[in-house]
Amino acid sequence: MTAGRRLDAVVHGRVQGVGFRMYIRRRARELELTGWVANEPGGRVHCVAEGPDEALDRLETTIRSGPPGAWVERVDVERWPATGEFTGFDVRSGWHGGD
Repeated sequence: MTAGRRLDAVVHGRVQGVGFRMYIRRRARELELTGWVANEPGGRVHCVAEGPDEALDRLETTIRSGPPGAWVERVDVERWPATGEFTGFDVRSGWHGGD
């Protein structure tokens, strides 16, 4: 069963090598969201999460602030209907192993 919405966020700034992915994974799991987070070329972090709008709003706030040591310059966010394709929330390998 597919319920809720999908948040697709690309985070720009100093967001690699500062524990950003683990920070987002921990918060997403606390909020009982499903999806993934990964580093991307160019120093970006990409996050896809599914769940209720209220929980996605809270995750977006977390993404926009980032962990200590991070500097979030900009977050590009889109919302879509959820697909229900995820069973948990994971860190995906990206091109950079900084965290």
